[in-house]
Amino acid sequence: MEKREKPFNILSIDGGGIRGIIPALVLKKIEELSGKPICELFDLIAGTSTGGLIALGLSMKDENGNPKYSASDLVDFYRTKGKDIFSRSVGHSFRSLDSLRGEKYPNFKLRKVIDDFFGEQRLKNVMTDVIIPSYETERRIPWLFKSKNAKISGNDDYDFALRDVALATASSPTYFEPHKVPFRDDNDYLSFIDGGIYANNPALCAYIDAKTMYGKEDRDIMLLSLGTGRFTKRYYHDEIKNWGVVRWARPILNCVFDGVSDTVDYQLSRILKGRDHYYRLQVELKEGNDELDNTSIKNIRVLQLLAENAIHNCKDEIKKVTERLLEKI
Repeated sequence: MEKREKPFNILSIDGGGIRGIIPALVLKKIEELSGKPICELFDLIAGTSTGGLIALGLSMKDENGNPKYSASDLVDFYRTKGKDIFSRSVGHSFRSLDSLRGEKYPNFKLRKVIDDFFGEQRLKNVMTDVIIPSYETERRIPWLFKSKNAKISGNDDYDFALRDVALATASSPTYFEPHKVPFRDDNDYLSFIDGGIYANNPALCAYIDAKTMYGKEDRDIMLLSLGTGRFTKRYYHDEIKNWGVVRWARPILNCVFDGVSDTVDYQLSRILKGRDHYYRLQVELKEGNDELDNTSIKNIRVLQLLAENAIHNCKDEIKKVTERLLEKI
């Protein structure tokens, strides 16, 4: 009998701002069950926006070559740093007309948190391969930061600092200004916004690369996709029928992010039909605030409870996933 190849394990994490605490708590549970760091359980991790921060954080190494952060550290990151990222002065609110004339939040606070968290580490040095979507606004192209490309000798143009990758994927329009990154020489640069506008759920990007860059067959792929919560707020026809650009600016982003995530789930659930190949864990945001920047103590508590409830309800599935992941070790 032909020996079956060990599964090629993929982790995908949606975008969603402060709601990243939800997948972080799921990953914390998997680390507890497995006794292993996430970077040792997966061959490829894809993450968009807040999911990109998690993907990069869990793939970093410390000075001894061990994982720098655990999933528990990422949970603490959301609890303690969320308010630093999503904060603004009265003066900034006035100048931006509450984000009508400028970004909702000043970038220097986000940059400070990201710089402190990622330091000087670079994409080529991550412990497990990552794919991080962003969008380049001047070239008008989807941009996928890939550690596999960064690790290729002589391909230094694609070896970005992790802090730049994190800022590129997290610069959500209307919330933060685009992130500018030097490119190739002093006269060139890249201008990035949140990859969620086309790949808020990056699972399909990761699946395609597993097939093309890594040469894997469907039977050998195991994909775990983690959402950051599905919107439940309704937009009633009579209320929205006369909305213009200003009224639609924020809601349309929510619709795009949610629609993209659910579409990818639909596609992959039909491509990887067997339950041993594809797992999607998502929660409905029936409580609390579904905005990506609500960092109130109450809302973070509600998000944590939603995650804990989902973990409890899906405990058999999470256990099964963990057992499959350990086949790689």
